[in-house]
Amino acid sequence: MSGYERFSKQLLSRRGMLALGLGAVGAGALAACGGSPSLPAGASGSASAGGSVIDQAAFDAVLAKGAVASDALVQANAWAKAIKAKGELVRGGTDTSTLFSLRDPATGKVSGFDAGMSQLLAKYIIGQPKEKLTQVTVDTRETLLQNNSVDVIFATYSITPKRAEKVDFGGPYYESKSAILVKADNTSINSVADLAGKNVATQSASTGVTLLEQVAPKANVQTFDDNPKCLAAVQQGRVDAYVIDQSILLSDAAKNKDVKIVGDTFGSSDKYGIGLHKGSDALAFVNAWLKIVEQDGSWDALWKATVGQVLKTQPPKPPAINA
Repeated sequence: MSGYERFSKQLLSRRGMLALGLGAVGAGALAACGGSPSLPAGASGSASAGGSVIDQAAFDAVLAKGAVASDALVQANAWAKAIKAKGELVRGGTDTSTLFSLRDPATGKVSGFDAGMSQLLAKYIIGQPKEKLTQVTVDTRETLLQNNSVDVIFATYSITPKRAEKVDFGGPYYESKSAILVKADNTSINSVADLAGKNVATQSASTGVTLLEQVAPKANVQTFDDNPKCLAAVQQGRVDAYVIDQSILLSDAAKNKDVKIVGDTFGSSDKYGIGLHKGSDALAFVNAWLKIVEQDGSWDALWKATVGQVLKTQPPKPPAINA
């Protein structure tokens, strides 16, 4: 995924066309049709909108019902024990993704699918959903884990073999294919084929770079550090389009009326993992927790409170957790 700096299976399967004529609330992040969130099959057109779309009351209710591990279970795991001792989970992430992790400037509260998952993990370990957010970019995620600046990373963080050489990945806990974002008044780009000869942004060091080399070799690719910079390049007309995980673009479209998502999703499914310290005992603990979250209904409820507020479909089936 991407370069957060930063949700789709149709976004669930992803073959669904992004066309949520969403009025004031735009598209948000992944739908689900079978394991991987993507727009509902058969949708066509574009998705755009403005404003926050998270159901905060439902989001808070998910956290209130979150499971709490026994003290014995936590004390038996060095990683979890250290987190409980300091009284907060330090998450590497972002706070600008409308559906996955967005900070309310009035309250300072961070909500969204990634934020909720992190806070559920914090509650499981500490007994309350207390996390401290450390901003990351696509270029700093591994480094912050390696130097122990963060305990975990939830940041629409795609699992790749290269990244897995440096960090352990819990999960995956979500999936997304790629999509195209353009200005709302753009009528010349409607599919991947239309990217030839166009200036196309994507995040540096993201899976979007390799994907564009494969599906749009004649595009003029420009890379930026993070999602806000890529989005701004489209809004300011410095590039014609922005390609990255549909989940991220849906968040952008949900918050900005001047952009839209066009065409079908494409590329292979990016599986989002939970970034953890390489070789620590965190992996088994986190995967065991993730199974609980999926089985007790928390995952579905969190999806409905965030991504589901835009897609209006049943929650997708979460991807299979790696052994």
